[in-house]
Amino acid sequence: MRQVQVEKVTLNVGAGKDQRVLDKGVKLLKNLTGIEPVKTTTNKRIQGWGLRPGLPIGVKITLRGKDADSLIPRILYAKDNNLPESCFDDHGNISFGIPEYVDIKDAKYDTEIGMMGLQATITLKRPGYRVKNRKIRNTKIPSRHAVNKEEAMKFMEEKYSLKTGE
Repeated sequence: MRQVQVEKVTLNVGAGKDQRVLDKGVKLLKNLTGIEPVKTTTNKRIQGWGLRPGLPIGVKITLRGKDADSLIPRILYAKDNNLPESCFDDHGNISFGIPEYVDIKDAKYDTEIGMMGLQATITLKRPGYRVKNRKIRNTKIPSRHAVNKEEAMKFMEEKYSLKTGE
């Protein structure tokens, strides 16, 4: 019950209100994973930015299980298997940006997409996290069972040969 596991990998492309960038983001995530991404929409009106509720402003995709395990080495290759300590948070999440998608292993350049970046988030968990998400009698995860920053760094170093530093 104490071993750390990968819960999910989330890839995100923010496009703002530009629909051309949004369409490129959809194509990019579909090319990388082979799965149709989901569009994210705004909830609030921000008049200065020209945003209104329901306007799609980004695309994301969440991978779990074998798909996530096979994608992690590819996206870490884009960062040369080296992440600063600031990419890790205190709750078992690792977040980093990839400035150009062609840096990802086995990603081919597409002239329709051009040069584009994306945000990647790796979420770690331990067995037993289901108790906080179940519908009936959901409870909190005690702090001793949660994944902290040091455990996340150690797990990534052991499993994916990730080097951490400044």
